[in-house]
Amino acid sequence: MAKKSVDQRKVRRNEANPMSALMKHFIKANNLEKGFQKISIEEEWANLMGPGVKSYTERISLKGGVLMVKISSAALRSELEYGKEKIQNMMNEALGEDLIKKVILS
Repeated sequence: MAKKSVDQRKVRRNEANPMSALMKHFIKANNLEKGFQKISIEEEWANLMGPGVKSYTERISLKGGVLMVKISSAALRSELEYGKEKIQNMMNEALGEDLIKKVILS
């Protein structure tokens, strides 16, 4: 009976997981999701809103689907109030999931 030759490179390639999948599994297995979400939210806020808005942002947090942003300028806060729905949509799109259900500016 002849033994079948198996190309180990093909086996490894088929068994290989993308690094992103491995990282997601590691993060979930070690309950690190909330910490990474916090970092992602802060980074995306800065990227989407720009340095001007970022400089007036004192605090940003996500609790129960509500994005709470503390803005130190009343004029800027008033201006951003008109675009809360757009901010919500842009942030969810940038984060890659529907985490934000409501935006509160204070």
